[in-house]
Formats: sequence, structure tokens, C-alpha cells
Amino acid sequence: MLDLPTILTFLTAGIALNLTPGADVMFAIASGTRGGWRAGVAASAGVALGAMGHVLLATFGVAALLAAYPLGFDILRYAGAAYLLWLAWQAWTADPQTKKAQGRASLLGAVRQGAITNLLNPKVALFVLAFLPQFADPARGSVWAQMLILGAMFITTGFFVTSAYGALGGWFASAMTRRAIVLNRIASVVFAMLALRLVKG
Repeated sequence: MLDLPTILTFLTAGIALNLTPGADVMFAIASGTRGGWRAGVAASAGVALGAMGHVLLATFGVAALLAAYPLGFDILRYAGAAYLLWLAWQAWTADPQTKKAQGRASLLGAVRQGAITNLLNPKVALFVLAFLPQFADPARGSVWAQMLILGAMFITTGFFVTSAYGALGGWFASAMTRRAIVLNRIASVVFAMLALRLVKG
């Protein structure tokens, strides 16, 4: 269904985009900084799950409806910003020793936070909607099937790249365990900046 040149071009473009530090990368790094490298990887898995949702929405046309109705876009955008601000508050007020233990134990929580953060970012939905169709060709068969395959490839490469960033954040944190308060504050500032970026559009 997809020829090799198309796949290679898509993978090259996708990996280049994944390597560019964006909101998902910064979220994974901040999660790793708070909870260790496992939390960074878990947050990346959550981001991948959220991206999967966006791929499905784009594939079946829901993202196009979101783009057509600015109110829906704004509601999602502000909900995402509010959630990030809540995470920022949690990180800022966290007890270092308690949060360190919780961060390493609650990997499912990191997955959940990554998924929610990604799903509440309408920019991701619009990006996927704009990016995937460029590599799908009706002459090669079902467009929706091609988009699902392309989306799966993009999510897979994104997971590995984002996980690497998240793990680096965790290893950096492990080397600075005595400065846990500082690391929590750094994570808090990152979450707040991501919220501001989302609101400003």
C-alpha cells in the first residue's frame, strides 16, 4: 500500500520533528526530573497513547470538525492549560522525599498524565491532520488505512525519541537527588510555561 520511498521520506520527516524539543518532549523531561527515568519513559508512553487518539481523530475526520469550530478548539486549549497548571502546582508544593517515592512507584500515573496532556492539546490534532495526509495517496488504496499506518510509524518513532529525552531528565535528576526541591521547582516552571504556550496559541 505504501511504497518504500514514501515510507523513508515520511520516517525522515517524522524523526526530524520528533527530535525537535516541543511540548511533549518538555513534559517527558519534567516528568523524568520529578520521578526518575522510569517516570520519563512512562510519561512518553502516555504521550504516545494520546497521539494515537489524535491519529484516530484525524483519520476519521473529527479533527477537521475541531478545526472548523474555533470554540471547540479554545475549550480544549484552555482545559489543557488548566491541567498543566494543576501539575505545575503539584510539583511546586511537593514534598521532595514523598514525591520521589511516589514518582517512581506510580508509573501508571505518569502514563495517565502524559496521555491527558497530549489529548488536551488541540495543536497536536491539527498537526496530525495536516501532516499525515501529505503522504497518503488515493491511487495506492484506502487513504484512511494509509493514514493509520503512517500514524503508527510516527507514534512509534516519537515514543522512542521522547523516551530518550525523558530518561535523560530522570538520569539528570538521579545525579542531583540532594537538590530535589530545585528539581521539583524546575518541573513546575516547565509545566507552567507549557500551559502559557498552549493558551497563547
